[in-house]
Amino acid sequence: MEVEKEHIYVTPTELENLSDAPFSGDEENGVSGEQKTEINGNWIPATSITEAKINAKAKRRLRKNSSRDSGRGDSVSDNGETLKIGGIPTSPKGKLLDRRSRSGKGRGLPKKGGAGGKGVWGTPGQVYDVEEVDIKDPNYDDDQEMLKNLNLGEMKYSVPVLAVSLALEGKASHREMTSKLISDLCGTVVSKTDVEKSFDRLLKELPELALDSPRAPQLVGQFIARAVGDGILSSTYIDGYKGTVDCVQARAALDRATVLLSMTKGGKRIDNVWGSGGGQQSVKHLVKEIDMLLKEYLLSGDVLEAERCLQELEVPHFHHELVYEAVVMVLESTGEKTFKMILDLLKFLWRSSVITVDQMKRGYERVYCEIPDINLDVPHSYSVLERFVEECFQAGIISKPLRDLCPSRGRKRFVSEGDGGRLKLESY
Repeated sequence: MEVEKEHIYVTPTELENLSDAPFSGDEENGVSGEQKTEINGNWIPATSITEAKINAKAKRRLRKNSSRDSGRGDSVSDNGETLKIGGIPTSPKGKLLDRRSRSGKGRGLPKKGGAGGKGVWGTPGQVYDVEEVDIKDPNYDDDQEMLKNLNLGEMKYSVPVLAVSLALEGKASHREMTSKLISDLCGTVVSKTDVEKSFDRLLKELPELALDSPRAPQLVGQFIARAVGDGILSSTYIDGYKGTVDCVQARAALDRATVLLSMTKGGKRIDNVWGSGGGQQSVKHLVKEIDMLLKEYLLSGDVLEAERCLQELEVPHFHHELVYEAVVMVLESTGEKTFKMILDLLKFLWRSSVITVDQMKRGYERVYCEIPDINLDVPHSYSVLERFVEECFQAGIISKPLRDLCPSRGRKRFVSEGDGGRLKLESY
């Protein structure tokens, strides 16, 4: 039985496109019979067409990956097979995570040598040195150089005197910076003799300094203790004044310095004499300080002292914690004394603008959110909170919208004792 041969007319362009077509069943089964196909009037064996498809497909792959693999040391043999020269085969997963360009342009290398990705601070292994300040820079400003150019001469001791006098009216963080400034100036601008002379001058002027700063004797004593701890003042400086001081303020300052220096023998660090700034303290420590502040106020009743202690913490962004702790103390108290004293404290801090509107609002909102948990320990907390919030609104501490946000708990009551325990539907 004769098999009719089909005549297929294929253009040269279509010849390359046929490379993507799957093999026929005869080719898969390894049919060795030679078949011919007519192309443009010429009969071409089927094996030649198959080889042409394979070569065309290999050429397209080569053109597609040439730019990507140009820097990898790849080469192509005459048969169209890709040969690796000293390369390591990559896994499909590695190709997916490859950050090289897939647009077919460029050499296929990482952008900016691997230092151009998001969150990258340089090439791998690069180490940045400490940037040194250029003295010739027009923006260069050195306090020590400025003081040297003033040509103070014998008046160098007045620099620490002026610095300490200004720091007495500042905050604890300002006094900490002043102590560091005096320590840095010693040896470059002023000598240890000048530092001793400056503290002698401060002890003589303490009666006048105490008029503007009532806590000047204690603060000057802390400056003296800190200077001894930093090594810019002799440890025998205080001993030289024993039995020779008639001024009450000077004696108080020296006694304060002696107590602080004696505490260092027990393990306390003298460099923390001014405490740490608000931003450097932990939240746990701040919560503990505020709790102690409120308990001390409830014992003494001194509103001014409570205000001073709150401002010394230097955490205006954390004043909502005081509002929260104060309201919780009212809810947990059993008498009217705590209720009235906390109300007076919040009223004073509000009128003196120590606690701002947003901090007061945030403190009350925290109480509103946690009142269900507080009610588990304090059964009557809802009624006490409603009463306290109303009193604060009448005193002008909180606004009407904040008062309206106060949660209330509906209470059901029995119709009568003989109704078998039936409950009224409405609540009040």
